[in-house]
Amino acid sequence: MGTPKALVGDEDGTSWLVRSVAALREGGCDRVLVVLGSSADEARPLLEGYDVDVVVAQDWNEGMGASLRTGLNALLGGQAVVVSLVDLPDVGSDVIRRLLARAVTTATLARASYDGTPGHPVLIGRDHWAGVVGTARGDRGARDYLAAREVELVECGDLATGRDVDTSPTGGQPAAE
Repeated sequence: MGTPKALVGDEDGTSWLVRSVAALREGGCDRVLVVLGSSADEARPLLEGYDVDVVVAQDWNEGMGASLRTGLNALLGGQAVVVSLVDLPDVGSDVIRRLLARAVTTATLARASYDGTPGHPVLIGRDHWAGVVGTARGDRGARDYLAAREVELVECGDLATGRDVDTSPTGGQPAAE
């Protein structure tokens, strides 16, 4: 990518980080917790003026599992959490709204799917947090935990592709905001 994904901006200069926060808020999330890792000090100013909580995964270099563990361990309340990734630029608030348009309980396990392929975001009820924390390793995140359980797939292929992006649309240039 050339730079941490939280620092990447769209062609209009909007950071993927800010776009992701807006999608979660506009999609119906009451609280947004942002987990930063590499270049956290550079990413934090992008969040000024946004009502978010921020934690830093000190072990971020272990992979996304470290960020997931840090985020889940930082949550103090709520029945469920929507886990999303910053590198999903076409996943907007409509995907979040559809994912949350079900009865959400502490036992919920649901994830967006795109043309039948499971993807992100993932809705994880509180009953599963400890299990996810216990299995989240490397770049597999919650993949192994989810594979061993019944997870409701919520089709969102009509709303987005859900593809994560590993090359920058701005050539790895940091976001303007």
